[in-house]
Amino acid sequence: MGARNTKASQSPLHSEIEALIWAMECIRNLIQFSVTFATDCSQLVKMVSEPKEWPTFASYLEDITILKRSFNSSEIIHIPRMQNSKAYSLARSARKQPSLVVHMDAELPVWFAES
Repeated sequence: MGARNTKASQSPLHSEIEALIWAMECIRNLIQFSVTFATDCSQLVKMVSEPKEWPTFASYLEDITILKRSFNSSEIIHIPRMQNSKAYSLARSARKQPSLVVHMDAELPVWFAES
């Protein structure tokens, strides 16, 4: 749906949870009430389902709990990267981009359209 230019996170897992929160905010703002969020990060799914076991991420998990209340129905599921070739290709292409600044437009970028 879009991209966001953010500061570097403390770890890849921090990036994953920040991305989930951002996605939940975007979907909430689009007034979607029944949604499934999919991730290739199994730790993120475990974290959301067992928040007390992840005290380091307590503030993030509280944000997710609050955001989940915005939806009538929501779930977060794990899909292994190799089972989602389009997302894998998109992630691989994004890592190759020379710039940290993301341009948002109504048109798909060439590197995305070619994948």
